[in-house]
Amino acid sequence: MSFTGKYELQSQENFEPFMKALGLPDDQIQKGKDMKSISEIVQDGNKFKVTVTTGSKVLSNEFTIGEECEMELLTGEKAKTVVNMEGNNKLVANLKGLKSVTELNGDTITHTMTMGDLTMKRVSKRI
Repeated sequence: MSFTGKYELQSQENFEPFMKALGLPDDQIQKGKDMKSISEIVQDGNKFKVTVTTGSKVLSNEFTIGEECEMELLTGEKAKTVVNMEGNNKLVANLKGLKSVTELNGDTITHTMTMGDLTMKRVSKRI
């Protein structure tokens, strides 16, 4: 199953408390919560490039399944991680106490981030 495509954010749960816990300032959280972000994923075998555009902010990360890479976080800081594939439709990474799971089902991507007992869920549809 290929992740390649553009996806538009449809809904999100726990965005504000999660971003607060990450340490993002309130003004950034307020701006970000109402913006529709677009995620573009390009998959070439085990290599991925993920670009998320929210308003004027662009976050771009590249990684190869099973190899250590450096990812830019929502806060702007960078962290080393290894992204693994579970089954043929789930990407899992652990970075800086944060667990990130991106699951593709048909034309829908569900991105769940968990930190401690706080979970944020974002659902995006292929456009």
